[in-house]
Amino acid sequence: MSGISLAVRQVRAENRAFWRNPAAAFFTFAFPLIFMVVFNVLFGGGSPPGATYTPAHFFTPAIVALSIITACYTNIAMTVTSARDEGILKRVRGTPLPEWAYLAGRIGQAVLVALLLVVIVSAFGTVAYSVEFPFERLPFLLAALVLGAATFCALGLAISGFIPNADASPAIVNATILPLLFISNVFAQVGQETPTWLDTLSKVFPIRHFADLLHAAWDPRTAPTFEPLAWGALAAWLIVGVVVASRYFTWEPRA
Repeated sequence: MSGISLAVRQVRAENRAFWRNPAAAFFTFAFPLIFMVVFNVLFGGGSPPGATYTPAHFFTPAIVALSIITACYTNIAMTVTSARDEGILKRVRGTPLPEWAYLAGRIGQAVLVALLLVVIVSAFGTVAYSVEFPFERLPFLLAALVLGAATFCALGLAISGFIPNADASPAIVNATILPLLFISNVFAQVGQETPTWLDTLSKVFPIRHFADLLHAAWDPRTAPTFEPLAWGALAAWLIVGVVVASRYFTWEPRA
């Protein structure tokens, strides 16, 4: 059996394992919608009826970005670290399954969840808040989603190499991601009131650029344009993630 066939089988196995935990699966899809409702309740009262751009137009792509990051970065970093501590990764290396095929299975399952979240959040935004899905900008949106998912999957594998054990993974992963969500056009909109240094700092990291690309896709007021900084920054972080993961990712439990 070819390596690609084994990778596809591994994706199926990971997907079955995911859905066999219905509580975890439910909250994986419920949390983004909860965030979306809460943010729109808190910040959606100031828009005049019939406004072209409302807080829902901001929070729909913002929660899509959050969903991709959670599925591809947070999920991979935590589950891979847990599998490493349980000795699963070490045992995988003793089987005929290629190492890359196992990781491809993990990544493939994360991407499937991410894509399903994109559909659910987009549909919820359309039904509940009349935020039209940008079908006419689909190539731009798909390119942004693919590059973003690849970048955060690579960074999830990279950060797992620095997590000492599974107990520490929630704290470390959340510490690397939560503060950036507040300054990167996800949990709050970066505006003129934002200090210049904080705006500049947010642009060092990939979340800001990914969120900005999704906002551009959903913004009905303007057509998305090619932004070399955003695309280049995401591509650069993808390379960083791949290089760091190849150097520091480990299959053996840490002592």
